[in-house]
Amino acid sequence: MIARRLLVSIPLLFAMSFVVFSLVTLIPGDAATTIAGGNDASPETIAEIREELNLNDPFLVQYGTWLKGAVQLDFGSSLYTKRPVSEELIERLPATTSLAAAVFAIVIPLSMLFGILGGLRPGGLLDRGLMFSTSVVVAMPPFWIGMVLISIFSVRLGWLPPYGYTPFSEDPLGWFTGIIMPAVALAAAGVAIVSRQLRAGLTDTMGSPFVRTAWAKGGDTRQVVVGHALKNSAIPAVTVLGILVGSILGSTVIVERIFSIPGVGTYIIVAVGNMDVPAIQATVLLFVVAHCIANLIVDITYGYLNPKVRAA
Repeated sequence: MIARRLLVSIPLLFAMSFVVFSLVTLIPGDAATTIAGGNDASPETIAEIREELNLNDPFLVQYGTWLKGAVQLDFGSSLYTKRPVSEELIERLPATTSLAAAVFAIVIPLSMLFGILGGLRPGGLLDRGLMFSTSVVVAMPPFWIGMVLISIFSVRLGWLPPYGYTPFSEDPLGWFTGIIMPAVALAAAGVAIVSRQLRAGLTDTMGSPFVRTAWAKGGDTRQVVVGHALKNSAIPAVTVLGILVGSILGSTVIVERIFSIPGVGTYIIVAVGNMDVPAIQATVLLFVVAHCIANLIVDITYGYLNPKVRAA
Protein backbone atom coordinates (compact mmCIF):
# COMPACT_ATOMS: atom_id res chain seq x y z
CA MET A 1 0.00 0.00 0.00
CA ILE A 2 2.79 2.41 0.91
CA ALA A 3 4.58 1.82 -2.40
CA ARG A 4 1.37 2.44 -4.33
CA ARG A 5 0.71 5.67 -2.44
CA LEU A 6 4.24 6.83 -3.17
CA LEU A 7 3.76 6.16 -6.86
CA VAL A 8 0.50 8.12 -6.84
CA SER A 9 2.23 11.03 -5.10
CA ILE A 10 4.89 11.41 -7.82
CA PRO A 11 2.59 12.72 -10.62
CA LEU A 12 0.78 14.84 -8.04
CA LEU A 13 4.06 16.48 -7.03
CA PHE A 14 4.95 17.10 -10.68
CA ALA A 15 1.56 18.70 -11.30
CA MET A 16 1.86 20.88 -8.20
CA SER A 17 5.41 21.86 -9.13
CA PHE A 18 4.10 23.10 -12.48
CA VAL A 19 1.44 25.15 -10.72
CA VAL A 20 3.99 26.56 -8.28
CA PHE A 21 6.38 27.53 -11.07
CA SER A 22 3.53 29.14 -12.98
CA LEU A 23 3.10 31.66 -10.14
CA VAL A 24 5.55 33.92 -11.96
CA THR A 25 3.09 34.22 -14.86
CA LEU A 26 0.48 35.72 -12.49
CA ILE A 27 2.61 38.82 -11.97
CA PRO A 28 0.86 41.58 -13.96
CA GLY A 29 2.76 43.04 -16.91
CA ASP A 30 6.37 42.12 -17.52
CA ALA A 31 7.52 39.98 -14.59
CA ALA A 32 11.13 41.18 -14.71
CA THR A 33 10.08 44.85 -14.75
CA THR A 34 7.68 44.35 -11.84
CA ILE A 35 10.24 42.44 -9.77
CA ALA A 36 12.89 45.09 -10.49
CA GLY A 37 10.64 47.79 -9.05
CA GLY A 38 8.54 48.98 -11.96
CA ASN A 39 9.20 51.29 -14.88
CA ASP A 40 11.73 53.29 -12.85
CA ALA A 41 14.14 50.34 -12.78
CA SER A 42 17.19 50.53 -15.00
CA PRO A 43 17.30 48.39 -18.16
CA GLU A 44 20.43 46.69 -16.81
CA THR A 45 18.59 45.57 -13.65
CA ILE A 46 15.64 44.29 -15.66
CA ALA A 47 17.92 42.41 -18.04
CA GLU A 48 19.80 40.88 -15.09
CA ILE A 49 16.56 39.62 -13.54
CA ARG A 50 15.34 38.22 -16.87
CA GLU A 51 18.61 36.35 -17.22
CA GLU A 52 18.60 35.11 -13.62
CA LEU A 53 15.04 33.77 -13.89
CA ASN A 54 15.54 32.45 -17.46
CA LEU A 55 12.64 34.63 -18.63
CA ASN A 56 14.18 34.90 -22.09
CA ASP A 57 13.53 31.19 -22.69
CA PRO A 58 10.18 29.63 -23.70
CA PHE A 59 7.95 28.87 -20.74
CA LEU A 60 8.31 25.08 -20.87
CA VAL A 61 12.09 25.43 -21.12
CA GLN A 62 12.00 27.69 -18.05
CA TYR A 63 9.95 25.09 -16.18
CA GLY A 64 12.26 22.23 -17.19
CA THR A 65 15.33 24.15 -16.03
CA TRP A 66 13.68 25.06 -12.73
CA LEU A 67 12.38 21.52 -12.14
CA LYS A 68 15.82 20.02 -12.79
CA GLY A 69 17.26 22.31 -10.16
CA ALA A 70 14.37 21.70 -7.74
CA VAL A 71 14.91 17.93 -7.88
CA GLN A 72 18.51 18.62 -6.86
CA LEU A 73 17.28 21.05 -4.15
CA ASP A 74 18.70 23.96 -6.12
CA PHE A 75 16.12 26.75 -6.35
CA GLY A 76 18.52 29.43 -7.46
CA SER A 77 19.53 32.52 -5.53
CA SER A 78 17.32 34.99 -3.72
CA LEU A 79 16.78 38.18 -5.71
CA TYR A 80 16.93 40.11 -2.44
CA THR A 81 19.81 38.61 -0.46
CA LYS A 82 21.68 37.02 -3.42
CA ARG A 83 22.15 33.89 -1.29
CA PRO A 84 21.07 30.38 -2.39
CA VAL A 85 17.42 29.87 -1.49
CA SER A 86 18.09 26.31 -0.32
CA GLU A 87 20.59 27.56 2.28
CA GLU A 88 18.14 30.15 3.59
CA LEU A 89 15.36 27.56 3.87
CA ILE A 90 17.64 25.11 5.68
CA GLU A 91 18.48 27.82 8.19
CA ARG A 92 14.79 28.46 8.87
CA LEU A 93 13.47 24.90 8.81
CA PRO A 94 14.44 24.02 12.41
CA ALA A 95 12.29 26.82 13.85
CA THR A 96 9.23 25.87 11.77
CA THR A 97 9.77 22.15 12.32
CA SER A 98 10.04 22.54 16.08
CA LEU A 99 6.92 24.71 16.09
CA ALA A 100 5.00 22.10 14.07
CA ALA A 101 6.22 19.35 16.42
CA ALA A 102 5.04 21.35 19.43
CA VAL A 103 1.65 21.91 17.77
CA PHE A 104 1.03 18.21 17.16
CA ALA A 105 2.37 17.35 20.62
CA ILE A 106 -0.54 19.45 21.89
CA VAL A 107 -3.19 18.47 19.35
CA ILE A 108 -2.90 14.67 19.51
CA PRO A 109 -3.05 13.99 23.29
CA LEU A 110 -5.58 16.72 24.08
CA SER A 111 -7.83 15.68 21.18
CA MET A 112 -7.78 12.10 22.42
CA LEU A 113 -8.49 13.18 25.99
CA PHE A 114 -11.40 15.48 25.15
CA GLY A 115 -12.79 13.12 22.50
CA ILE A 116 -12.80 10.18 24.91
CA LEU A 117 -14.28 12.19 27.77
CA GLY A 118 -17.11 13.41 25.55
CA GLY A 119 -17.65 10.14 23.70
CA LEU A 120 -17.96 7.94 26.76
CA ARG A 121 -20.89 9.96 28.17
CA PRO A 122 -22.50 11.83 25.26
CA GLY A 123 -25.04 14.41 26.35
CA GLY A 124 -23.61 14.68 29.84
CA LEU A 125 -22.62 17.91 31.52
CA LEU A 126 -18.93 17.46 30.69
CA ASP A 127 -19.71 16.55 27.07
CA ARG A 128 -21.92 19.62 26.60
CA GLY A 129 -19.28 21.83 28.15
CA LEU A 130 -16.62 20.43 25.82
CA MET A 131 -18.87 20.80 22.77
CA PHE A 132 -19.61 24.42 23.64
CA SER A 133 -15.96 25.21 24.31
CA THR A 134 -14.73 23.61 21.10
CA SER A 135 -17.39 25.46 19.08
CA VAL A 136 -16.12 28.76 20.47
CA VAL A 137 -12.45 27.89 19.87
CA VAL A 138 -13.06 26.85 16.25
CA ALA A 139 -14.39 30.35 15.54
CA MET A 140 -11.18 32.01 16.80
CA PRO A 141 -8.42 32.61 14.21
CA PRO A 142 -4.94 31.54 15.36
CA PHE A 143 -3.44 35.03 15.03
CA TRP A 144 -6.14 36.43 17.36
CA ILE A 145 -5.50 33.68 19.91
CA GLY A 146 -1.80 34.47 19.68
CA MET A 147 -2.37 38.16 20.42
CA VAL A 148 -4.64 37.32 23.36
CA LEU A 149 -1.98 34.99 24.78
CA ILE A 150 0.66 37.73 24.44
CA SER A 151 -1.64 40.19 26.18
CA ILE A 152 -2.25 37.84 29.11
CA PHE A 153 0.97 35.90 29.66
CA SER A 154 3.51 38.45 28.46
CA VAL A 155 2.07 41.92 29.02
CA ARG A 156 -0.04 41.38 32.15
CA LEU A 157 1.58 38.44 33.92
CA GLY A 158 5.10 38.67 32.50
CA TRP A 159 5.49 34.89 32.55
CA LEU A 160 6.52 34.35 28.93
CA PRO A 161 8.52 36.35 26.37
CA PRO A 162 6.23 38.07 23.83
CA TYR A 163 8.41 37.19 20.85
CA GLY A 164 11.64 35.54 19.78
CA TYR A 165 12.94 32.03 19.29
CA THR A 166 15.71 30.08 21.01
CA PRO A 167 16.93 26.80 19.46
CA PHE A 168 16.27 23.76 21.63
CA SER A 169 19.92 22.71 21.41
CA GLU A 170 21.02 25.98 22.97
CA ASP A 171 18.48 26.34 25.77
CA PRO A 172 15.61 23.82 26.16
CA LEU A 173 13.79 26.00 28.71
CA GLY A 174 14.20 29.09 26.55
CA TRP A 175 12.91 27.13 23.57
CA PHE A 176 9.85 26.02 25.53
CA THR A 177 8.97 29.47 26.86
CA GLY A 178 9.32 30.94 23.38
CA ILE A 179 7.43 28.23 21.49
CA ILE A 180 4.52 27.45 23.83
CA MET A 181 2.30 30.46 22.99
CA PRO A 182 2.56 30.21 19.18
CA ALA A 183 2.10 26.43 19.46
CA VAL A 184 -1.07 26.85 21.53
CA ALA A 185 -2.36 29.50 19.12
CA LEU A 186 -1.92 27.11 16.18
CA ALA A 187 -3.10 24.00 18.04
CA ALA A 188 -6.31 25.38 19.57
CA ALA A 189 -8.56 24.95 16.53
CA GLY A 190 -6.97 21.58 15.75
CA VAL A 191 -7.74 20.26 19.22
CA ALA A 192 -11.33 21.44 18.93
CA ILE A 193 -11.97 19.96 15.47
CA VAL A 194 -10.20 16.62 15.96
CA SER A 195 -11.70 16.03 19.41
CA ARG A 196 -15.20 16.61 18.04
CA GLN A 197 -14.58 14.09 15.27
CA LEU A 198 -13.19 11.56 17.72
CA ARG A 199 -16.07 12.14 20.10
CA ALA A 200 -18.62 11.55 17.31
CA GLY A 201 -16.87 8.36 16.15
CA LEU A 202 -16.51 7.03 19.68
CA THR A 203 -20.17 7.73 20.45
CA ASP A 204 -21.24 5.59 17.48
CA THR A 205 -18.70 2.85 18.15
CA MET A 206 -19.58 2.41 21.83
CA GLY A 207 -22.99 1.12 20.81
CA SER A 208 -21.61 -1.45 18.36
CA PRO A 209 -22.09 -5.20 18.92
CA PHE A 210 -18.35 -5.93 19.19
CA VAL A 211 -18.04 -3.37 22.01
CA ARG A 212 -20.96 -4.90 23.87
CA THR A 213 -19.31 -8.30 23.42
CA ALA A 214 -16.06 -6.94 24.85
CA TRP A 215 -17.93 -5.65 27.91
CA ALA A 216 -19.73 -8.98 28.27
CA LYS A 217 -16.37 -10.83 28.29
CA GLY A 218 -15.36 -8.85 31.33
CA GLY A 219 -13.09 -6.31 29.71
CA ASP A 220 -12.22 -3.25 31.76
CA THR A 221 -12.61 0.33 30.57
CA ARG A 222 -9.06 0.61 29.26
CA GLN A 223 -9.28 -2.64 27.29
CA VAL A 224 -12.66 -1.88 25.76
CA VAL A 225 -12.20 1.82 25.02
CA VAL A 226 -8.53 1.89 23.99
CA GLY A 227 -8.17 -1.63 22.63
CA HIS A 228 -11.42 -1.84 20.69
CA ALA A 229 -13.60 1.26 20.43
CA LEU A 230 -10.95 3.96 20.06
CA LYS A 231 -9.04 2.19 17.30
CA ASN A 232 -12.19 1.74 15.23
CA SER A 233 -13.50 5.27 15.76
CA ALA A 234 -10.26 7.15 15.11
CA ILE A 235 -10.31 7.08 11.29
CA PRO A 236 -12.46 10.24 10.86
CA ALA A 237 -10.25 12.06 13.36
CA VAL A 238 -7.10 10.97 11.53
CA THR A 239 -8.61 12.21 8.26
CA VAL A 240 -9.30 15.62 9.75
CA LEU A 241 -5.84 15.70 11.31
CA GLY A 242 -4.30 15.20 7.88
CA ILE A 243 -6.43 17.96 6.38
CA LEU A 244 -5.46 20.28 9.22
CA VAL A 245 -1.81 20.11 8.17
CA GLY A 246 -2.51 22.49 5.31
CA SER A 247 -4.46 24.84 7.56
CA ILE A 248 -1.71 24.83 10.18
CA LEU A 249 0.97 25.51 7.55
CA GLY A 250 -1.03 28.46 6.27
CA SER A 251 -1.58 29.85 9.76
CA THR A 252 2.11 29.40 10.56
CA VAL A 253 2.89 32.19 8.10
CA ILE A 254 1.00 34.74 10.22
CA VAL A 255 1.74 33.31 13.67
CA GLU A 256 5.50 33.18 13.06
CA ARG A 257 5.39 36.81 12.05
CA ILE A 258 3.46 37.81 15.18
CA PHE A 259 5.92 36.04 17.49
CA SER A 260 9.01 37.00 15.43
CA ILE A 261 9.99 33.38 14.86
CA PRO A 262 12.64 33.15 12.11
CA GLY A 263 10.96 30.25 10.35
CA VAL A 264 9.73 29.42 6.88
CA GLY A 265 6.48 31.34 7.42
CA THR A 266 8.32 34.57 8.17
CA TYR A 267 10.62 33.88 5.23
CA ILE A 268 7.80 33.69 2.69
CA ILE A 269 6.18 36.89 3.99
CA VAL A 270 9.45 38.75 3.49
CA ALA A 271 9.87 37.10 0.08
CA VAL A 272 6.40 38.21 -1.04
CA GLY A 273 7.10 41.75 0.13
CA ASN A 274 10.33 41.80 -1.88
CA MET A 275 8.85 40.05 -4.95
CA ASP A 276 11.52 37.40 -4.46
CA VAL A 277 10.19 34.85 -6.94
CA PRO A 278 12.76 32.04 -6.39
CA ALA A 279 12.18 32.19 -2.62
CA ILE A 280 8.39 32.21 -3.03
CA GLN A 281 8.42 29.25 -5.43
CA ALA A 282 10.73 27.19 -3.23
CA THR A 283 8.73 27.88 -0.06
CA VAL A 284 5.35 27.10 -1.63
CA LEU A 285 6.77 23.86 -3.07
CA LEU A 286 8.09 22.97 0.39
CA PHE A 287 4.59 23.43 1.83
CA VAL A 288 3.15 21.23 -0.94
CA VAL A 289 5.66 18.46 -0.23
CA ALA A 290 4.91 18.67 3.51
CA HIS A 291 1.19 18.31 2.77
CA CYS A 292 1.82 15.26 0.55
CA ILE A 293 3.94 13.65 3.28
CA ALA A 294 1.17 14.30 5.80
CA ASN A 295 -1.37 12.62 3.51
CA LEU A 296 0.96 9.64 3.11
CA ILE A 297 1.24 9.31 6.89
CA VAL A 298 -2.55 9.45 7.13
CA ASP A 299 -2.86 6.61 4.58
CA ILE A 300 -0.34 4.51 6.53
CA THR A 301 -2.28 5.17 9.72
CA TYR A 302 -5.47 4.00 7.96
CA GLY A 303 -3.77 0.67 7.31
CA TYR A 304 -2.91 0.31 10.99
CA LEU A 305 -6.39 1.23 12.19
CA ASN A 306 -8.30 -0.77 9.58
CA PRO A 307 -6.73 -3.94 8.10
CA LYS A 308 -9.27 -3.85 5.23
CA VAL A 309 -7.74 -0.57 4.05
CA ARG A 310 -4.26 -2.09 4.31
CA ALA A 311 -5.27 -4.96 2.06
CA ALA A 312 -7.05 -2.75 -0.48
